[in-house]
Amino acid sequence: MSTIVIILLGYFIGSIPFALVIGKVFYKTDVRQFGSKNLGGGNTGRVLGKKAGLSVMTLDLLKVSFVVFLAVWFCPNPNAAVYGGLAAAIGHCYPIFAKFKGGKAVATMYGFLFGLFVFAGYSPLMFFLPLAVFLAVLYLTKIIALSSIVSAVAVTLYSLFSGGFTPVFYALVVFTVIIIIRHNKNIERMLKHQENKISWM
Repeated sequence: MSTIVIILLGYFIGSIPFALVIGKVFYKTDVRQFGSKNLGGGNTGRVLGKKAGLSVMTLDLLKVSFVVFLAVWFCPNPNAAVYGGLAAAIGHCYPIFAKFKGGKAVATMYGFLFGLFVFAGYSPLMFFLPLAVFLAVLYLTKIIALSSIVSAVAVTLYSLFSGGFTPVFYALVVFTVIIIIRHNKNIERMLKHQENKISWM
């Protein structure tokens, strides 16, 4: 399987809008009509409840990990997993199956990192370090958007200091930029001290 095929496959798999599927099939609800109108696990959870939100987050994570798995096992290019995983995340944010309006790339970044750790032999820290940072910032601030951004920056810096200027580092830079761009409204609210805070932690 060529790298180009992996990238295209990654984009199309990433474009599967699980928030839309779960919302319409199990709840008869289009989550794009409520809350932030975002096709991600966070908005799904706010609109449809924790169970639906966690289901979407898990599926969004796994779809990117699956692309990484396919690349590792079926493509001779050692960097195909990076390119395919990034393409899946882009597909998630700008899905062809949902008018190019998708999620915010957080769950897909973790799916990318999980796939690199489990299938591509990367250090467990590649996944667990940003997860720990996310949980720590969330505990201290109760703000999911801030936790997401900080964890993305943290893993990008970890990748740089542990491996240098590798394809993974550049991919994580793109992830971080996408996450920041997709959270621009959250950032505006944070600057005005108007961002919603969670109450369950």
